[in-house]
Amino acid sequence: MFQRVNRLAIDLPNVEYGDANAASAVQELLGGKFGEMSTLNNYMYQSFNFRGKKKLKPFYDLVASITAEEFGHVELVSTTINLLNKSSSFTAPPDLTPLQNAKNMRNTQSFIAAAQASLPVDSMGKAWTGENVFSSGNLVLDLLHNFFLECGARTHKMRVYEMTDHPVAREMIGYLLVRGGTHIVAYARALEMATGVDVTKMLPIPDLDNRVFDAARKYEDRGYGNVLFTWNYEGDYKDIDKIWKGCHPTTNAPLIVVEGIPEGGKMPDLDDLPEQFAPGIGPEEFQMIAKRLLSNM
Repeated sequence: MFQRVNRLAIDLPNVEYGDANAASAVQELLGGKFGEMSTLNNYMYQSFNFRGKKKLKPFYDLVASITAEEFGHVELVSTTINLLNKSSSFTAPPDLTPLQNAKNMRNTQSFIAAAQASLPVDSMGKAWTGENVFSSGNLVLDLLHNFFLECGARTHKMRVYEMTDHPVAREMIGYLLVRGGTHIVAYARALEMATGVDVTKMLPIPDLDNRVFDAARKYEDRGYGNVLFTWNYEGDYKDIDKIWKGCHPTTNAPLIVVEGIPEGGKMPDLDDLPEQFAPGIGPEEFQMIAKRLLSNM
């Protein structure tokens, strides 16, 4: 089972204007082949299908705990896309074409199908598919795939970072560069334990130095690149400390396992968009809903 916490992975900047075309680029980090939908579903199905959970518990704990974190990453990227679409239209009667700016946006579908919000699609609007899920049942092969998947995801994040200087996009990408780099090292450690091969000698694939990115540096300074969370307070996944131990291969900082979840940040409350008929409930309807809710108490 999963427990949901109404917190975002980090605090995102509260800015007045977004950038809808930047949002379309960030969509690749959500619904692209190497996006967060892929990392989540790859690890989730591998954890569901894992054979020998008791005999190979440290490996199961690793994949299962990273699965839980990836749910938060999907939420974080989706929220970033929503904030990047801010102020892309204006409130006015329909005949004044309040959505006229959508014609010139790369992701017009977002305005038509999603009310300027995120969808599980890539930067070109192609829907994410379960065909991106790799769950072979072979532990070493799955770990090797996960290592490659995280490396590909990191490359895409670095490229999107260079496409936009919008503070919301940069903040999100900076954080995920650090956390994704952590997962690369984690899967490398797991492969080394399973096979005896020092996968860290393959690094950097790509370069794991996050300090070249201004938005990532502060998360490195806070130690986010050296910690794995169990995402559980019952001790069920604590055996990741049998893999996540020693020192980081690039920073030489000690690797730490924290039982539980990170503190997280405030969940943004998205404004109404009357021109998108979203959420489609006005003041009068809201009052009626409130009366119905009170009548059932």
